[in-house]
Amino acid sequence: MQLIWWNLLLLHAWAAPAPDARFQHDLQQLLRIPAGHPFNQPDLQQPISQEPTSHPPFSPGHRDPYDHKVDSVGDDRQPLPFRNGDGTTVMGPRNRDRERQNPDLVRPPSTDHGSMPNMRWSFADSHIRIEEGGWTRQTTIRELPTSRELAGVNMRLDQGVIRELHWHTEAEWAYVLAGKVRVTALDTEGGSFMDDLEAGDLWYFPAGHPHSLQGLGENGTEFLLIFDNGHFSEESTFILTDWMAHTPKAVLAENFRIAASKFDKIPTSEKYIFQGTNPGSIEDEKPRGFKKSKINFTHHMHSQKPLETSGGLVRITDSTIFPISKTVSAAHLEIAPGALREMHWHPNADEWTYFKKGRARVTIFAAEGNARTFNYMAGDVGIVPRNHGHYVENLSDEEPLEILEIFRSDAFQDFSLAQWLGRTPPRMIADHLYASDPELAREFLKKIEGAEKDPIKDTI
Repeated sequence: MQLIWWNLLLLHAWAAPAPDARFQHDLQQLLRIPAGHPFNQPDLQQPISQEPTSHPPFSPGHRDPYDHKVDSVGDDRQPLPFRNGDGTTVMGPRNRDRERQNPDLVRPPSTDHGSMPNMRWSFADSHIRIEEGGWTRQTTIRELPTSRELAGVNMRLDQGVIRELHWHTEAEWAYVLAGKVRVTALDTEGGSFMDDLEAGDLWYFPAGHPHSLQGLGENGTEFLLIFDNGHFSEESTFILTDWMAHTPKAVLAENFRIAASKFDKIPTSEKYIFQGTNPGSIEDEKPRGFKKSKINFTHHMHSQKPLETSGGLVRITDSTIFPISKTVSAAHLEIAPGALREMHWHPNADEWTYFKKGRARVTIFAAEGNARTFNYMAGDVGIVPRNHGHYVENLSDEEPLEILEIFRSDAFQDFSLAQWLGRTPPRMIADHLYASDPELAREFLKKIEGAEKDPIKDTI
């Protein structure tokens, strides 16, 4: 039967117009089916078994009832909507690069079901505002409607470039992605704060606290900003030059006790991001009458001793170790090749995930039989609503996966599925999952006996 099907398929491809001719090329090149492969031989169709068949993924002959991952980018495979004998080719226009980035949208796992709003966005799809020596782009509820609790901004400042003095109606949390940056701030008691940060460091400015940023070193800096409101807009920032440009000069003169004519040459609109002069050391930059703030607005996250799991490293930073950060907490995860961020959920906040390195597969369970699988790459943002069960699987068996889990909460909290089952009476577990097979029940119960949290599991 398989040989007949294959011959009919090729006959259709040769006889049809251009789109089907390209399909013939897809099967030969993208699926990489060599001459003599079992797919081309009769009577070798394998029954559904525990492991995938030898047929290439995304081919008509491939059988995998257990929905194993496929790293279509790492393996250079072109996804096609074939699953366990169902589906067919794509004849119309295609974005092949996008398909390779999202194999579980092209060929969803058989366990996906129901409807679920989109939980994925890429900063690559965000509009970039280009300024003198820098740029900024954002992911808010406008770009990703499920991003209700937090909004993100990706910003770049070249050497000496300043994100001018400003403040926000929302709190600002930040993670330095690359380079070096100087931050300044003022607390409510008139105390000044200055610090130089590098990759892996954090800062947090409560709502309304004035601050500034400046790129340091040869290449400046790039960072991820998080705001504790999904409706945030970087365009709505309160900016020094914008305020002064829209205040009568007579009032400026009265406020600063200087002649109104002295303000004739100030900017007539906001500067926002602009090239500044290179700063000296913090000690040299301190203004006269400098009063050091009692508050520490920064934290060196990567200097924390990590939690070592069976499959990677975890660093958790919340208000217990970074006291000023009252509305945002985060975990930095380094997931080894092939490893799994264990099945879990968060009871106190939505998860806003930033994918810093690698490729991942995430299935979100939304109750009522609803589940959907998403794929992520570096620079992508993922949302998991609070209490929704999920995992994060490293698609690659060769490259690490690095992510930030970020929450609008002062505390990081999660529940581990394995730990929960391991601390539930065994009889209850057996009755739920293996009522018809006592032997399998014993095997599973032994596996979860005394289970503790293992946030990143080694699966190889």
